[in-house]
Amino acid sequence: MTTLMFILGIVLFAIGLLFSIAWHELGHLSTAKMFGIRVPQYMVGFGPTLFSKKKGDTEYGVKAIPFGGYIRMIGMFPPGPDGRLEARSTSPWRGMIEDARSAAFEELQPGDEKRLFYTRKPWKRVIVMFAGPFMNLVLAVVLFLTVLMGFGISQQTTTVSSVSQCVISQSENRDDCTKSDPASPAAAAGLRAGDKILAFDGVRTDDWDKLSDLIRANPGEDVPVVVERKGEEITLHATIATNKVAKKDSSGQIVQGEYVTAGFLGFSAATGVVKQDFGQSVTWMGDRIGDAVDSLAALPAKIPALWDAAFGDGPREADSPMGVVGAARVGGEIATLDIPPTQQLAMFVMLVAGFNLSLFLFNMLPLLPLDGGHIAGALWESLRRGTARVLRRPDPGPFDVAKLMPVAYVVAGVFVCFTLLVLVADVVNPVRIT
Repeated sequence: MTTLMFILGIVLFAIGLLFSIAWHELGHLSTAKMFGIRVPQYMVGFGPTLFSKKKGDTEYGVKAIPFGGYIRMIGMFPPGPDGRLEARSTSPWRGMIEDARSAAFEELQPGDEKRLFYTRKPWKRVIVMFAGPFMNLVLAVVLFLTVLMGFGISQQTTTVSSVSQCVISQSENRDDCTKSDPASPAAAAGLRAGDKILAFDGVRTDDWDKLSDLIRANPGEDVPVVVERKGEEITLHATIATNKVAKKDSSGQIVQGEYVTAGFLGFSAATGVVKQDFGQSVTWMGDRIGDAVDSLAALPAKIPALWDAAFGDGPREADSPMGVVGAARVGGEIATLDIPPTQQLAMFVMLVAGFNLSLFLFNMLPLLPLDGGHIAGALWESLRRGTARVLRRPDPGPFDVAKLMPVAYVVAGVFVCFTLLVLVADVVNPVRIT
């Protein structure tokens, strides 16, 4: 049964992946057609075609390898300086440029002269190339909101899980009390496991982060603590101790290995599934987007550890880069977890949402052959032409993105190598759910 559920989780992730890719390409397709660009192909996947059907002037289909997708637009690159496609050069770099230019016109048909991608104004090309990643961002936001507001997320609550019997500096990393350790304020005040804290020093709150901040901000103070116990409200009195506790960053997350001196009550908060309101959801998503941007910027620095995890005896860190295979494996593990089905579904939707957020950020990098590279080329053309108009100089014409194809091949090569490294790590030393 466990194996069957694991396979089911992988299949469900594959479906979510294919939908995300199709949704991404739909953004490119719809805007390209809106601006009159001819699109001969709309394909989900790579490799041999499993199914295709032609409707209008576009062939729609699914290919065998579900690791990506594409649409083909005619005239992605402008012709050569003489207005024609140049002959094949013996120079490998020039050959790359001419091959890319030739491919952009290989399906040119009579009447297509006004349906070429490069002939559209730069702002239209920006919209076409941005529409794909934007669709992934929209899908990520919708899925995140569905989970946050519909299912809720696991987080610390104001309910007491356990009470510390003494005051121990969190930097000491021990649990046992000694005779020299003073009694904790929570124990001295009579706080019990199962109590739900309703108010602290006259401030009512059901938010753990706010309660934690209130406790930290009142070292040495004698404060009333209102709790709910067996359906009744009881007021306790605690003298908040001064202790060395884990440091929090600006978003309220614990900073590992760093400590500050602050107020200390002495209890552990219970974890529960809590639905978020719209404001809390927006804040949560903002924090996650910030984390994703930081992770993307830190990607090169994580390669040595990833290599060691794949080919050495190094551990696979929880925040290690993970590919499609690793994500599919996580999807399988989610399906085998001993948790309520609603939470399995919520975790799975979160996984697909995170994948879409990553697709958005990755594709926005200003590098060819990514969407962001074409956006950067269109913006540069707009800047050149705008500057020429202001200075009353001749129009420099379209920016020839094809000249950057040698760089695009290098970038693509780096991406392929990185993808293979992540694939090996995902197979031999995968990231696991704990």
